[in-house]
Amino acid sequence: MLIRRTFVLGALGLVAAAAASPAARAQAAGSNTLVVATTQVPRHFNGAVQSGMATAMPTAQIFASPLRYDENWKPQPYLAQSWEVAPDGLSVTLHLVKNAVFHDGKPVTSEDVAFSIMAIKANHPFQTMLAAVEKVDTPDPATAIIRLSHPSPSLLLAMSPALMPILPKHIYGDGQDLKTHPANLKPIGSGPFKLIEYKQGEYYTLEKFDKFFMPGRPKLDKIVVRLVSDGNAALVSMERGDVQALSFVAGVRDIDRLQKAPNIVVTDKGFAGIGPLNWLAFNTRKKPLDDVRVRQAIAYAANRDFIVSKLMGGKAAPAFGPIAPDSPLAEANVEPYKVDYAKSAALLDSAGYPKGADGSRFALTIDYIPGGDEQQRNVAEYLRSQMKRVGINLEVRAAPDFPTWAQRVSNFDFDLTMDTVYNWGDPVIGVNRTYLSSNIRKGIIWSNTQQYSNPKVDELLQAAAVETSPEKRKALYSEFQKIVVQDAPIYYINVSPYYNAFSKGLGGLPTTIWGMMSPLDEMYWETPPKT
Repeated sequence: MLIRRTFVLGALGLVAAAAASPAARAQAAGSNTLVVATTQVPRHFNGAVQSGMATAMPTAQIFASPLRYDENWKPQPYLAQSWEVAPDGLSVTLHLVKNAVFHDGKPVTSEDVAFSIMAIKANHPFQTMLAAVEKVDTPDPATAIIRLSHPSPSLLLAMSPALMPILPKHIYGDGQDLKTHPANLKPIGSGPFKLIEYKQGEYYTLEKFDKFFMPGRPKLDKIVVRLVSDGNAALVSMERGDVQALSFVAGVRDIDRLQKAPNIVVTDKGFAGIGPLNWLAFNTRKKPLDDVRVRQAIAYAANRDFIVSKLMGGKAAPAFGPIAPDSPLAEANVEPYKVDYAKSAALLDSAGYPKGADGSRFALTIDYIPGGDEQQRNVAEYLRSQMKRVGINLEVRAAPDFPTWAQRVSNFDFDLTMDTVYNWGDPVIGVNRTYLSSNIRKGIIWSNTQQYSNPKVDELLQAAAVETSPEKRKALYSEFQKIVVQDAPIYYINVSPYYNAFSKGLGGLPTTIWGMMSPLDEMYWETPPKT
C-alpha cells in the first residue's frame, strides 16, 4: 500500500542505469518518448484480477474500459460511446464504438465486454464492486446490457480503466485460471499503448497503438516505466532529467525537494479516486477499547493538527471521516476531535479508568505498517507521547515485515494499529468493507478488522448501495459518516500525501480523479526535451 524507500541501489547506479536504458537513449535522440519512474512494481499487467496502483497504471494504458472519468467525477465515453441506466436501475446498456480493435487486430465486441465483466466479478478482490451484476446480455456486437439484481449506483464508476479493463475473450477465455494466465505478463488489450518489452523488476516499455480507436491519440510514441527500489535515486534521476515523470511520491521530504526543483512541476491532483486515508484503528472488542468513551478519549488526546502540520510538513490534508474529503460524498460536519486533554481525561474517568498512584490508567500496544516511517512509525511514536499526557501507557510494537503486521491485524491480535486504506472512488468499492458487520472476517486484511458493529450503520450502507437518487444517497452517507465518527472505531488522521512530478514542457498532465491510473493518451511534449 505504502510507497517505501528501501535504498537498495545507489543513486549513481540508478541514474547510470536509466541513462543506459533504451528509453533514455531514445529520449536523448529527440524521439517522442516519456520515461516514468515508480516504486510501484506490478506482479503482472491484468487489473481484472489484481487491485492496487502498481497494476492499475499499466492496465489503464494496455486495456480500454467502458468509461473513463474526468477531474470532476463525471463519466466520459470510452469504449462505450453512450450508455443508459434503466428507470428501475436494474440494467445498464452500453453502446460500444464500432472501430475499436485489440492489439492483435481482432475487433472489440460486446462478447468481450460480457466476458470481462463476469471475469472481474469472479476474480477481482473487490467483491462488492460488481456484486449486483447477474449477467450481461449481448443482443448485437455493439450492445452490452448489464443485468442487475438490484440498483447499483457505483457501477458506472467501477467501469473506470483502473477497475474494469476489457479483456479479449479469444485470449483469456481459453479455460485457464485468469489469476495465473500467461497473458497476464504478455497482455493484449485495446488501449492506447501496447506492451512491447518487460524486464521483470527493472522496466516495461509501452508503444503507441497505431489503430487506437480515439483519433489523434495517443500523442506520445512510447512510454518506458522504470521500476525503482531506491527512492533517493529516483529523485536524482528526476532532477537530472533522466526520467520525466515520477509517480506516487509519498515522502514529505521528497515532495518538498521536488517542489524546489526549477524544471519540475509537482501536483497532488490525480488521487481523488484513490482516496488514500491514513488512520488509527481500534480493536473494538478488546477491553478497554470496547468502550466508546475510551476510543473518544484517545481521539481527543491525539492532536491531528500537530501530526499534519509538523510531522507531515503540511503536505498532507487532514482527514475527519471515513470518506476522503475530495469525494463528492464526503461529509464535513462531523466531530473533529480537536485536541482537548481535559475532555479526554474526563471521558477516561467516566469509563471507570482513573489514574493510579503512578499517574497511569492502563497500558495498550500500537502497531504500524513497516516501511512507512513518515505516515506510520513516526505517528505511532508521537501518539505514544501524547497518550502519556492522559495516563495511557502506549507501547509501540514493530513488525519485521508486512505479512507479520497483516497477520496480527487480520487475526485481531492487536489493540491499536496505524493503517492506510483506500476509498477506491465509491464507498461500495472501498469504504463499506471497513464498517459492515458482515465483513468481520478473521484472517482477511483490510476487511472490518476493527470488529466494529452497528446495525444502523449496516442499514445505512446497504440502503446507500442501492439508492439511485444522488441527493438521497449523499444524505444516507452523511448520516453514516456522522455515526461512525461518533462511534470512533477509527481515528482519522490525514489523506496520505501522494504527489506526481513531471518535467516542465509536458502537456496533457493526468489530473483526473485516477491520475496516472488513467490512460495517458493525452500527454504530449509542449516543449521537446533537449537533445
